[in-house]
Amino acid sequence: MDWRNYIGSNPEVMYGKPVLKGTRIPVDIVLEKLSFGEPIEVLLESYPTIKVEHIYACLSYAVDQIRNEEVYLLAS
Repeated sequence: MDWRNYIGSNPEVMYGKPVLKGTRIPVDIVLEKLSFGEPIEVLLESYPTIKVEHIYACLSYAVDQIRNEEVYLLAS
């Protein structure tokens, strides 16, 4: 799945935060709700404009962000 089909960023929408395309639903809200254990079915009921593909796109987006993260070890 290419998350770019479902997630976009526009400076005029939610201050440029990544959102589900065609909505004002930020990706971080979806990820936060999933991290708290909210079932996908509840998310879909709470946000009737999204589909399960949007939720999986959020997870794929998170993976790409972490995968491309650079880690630097600091001397202690």
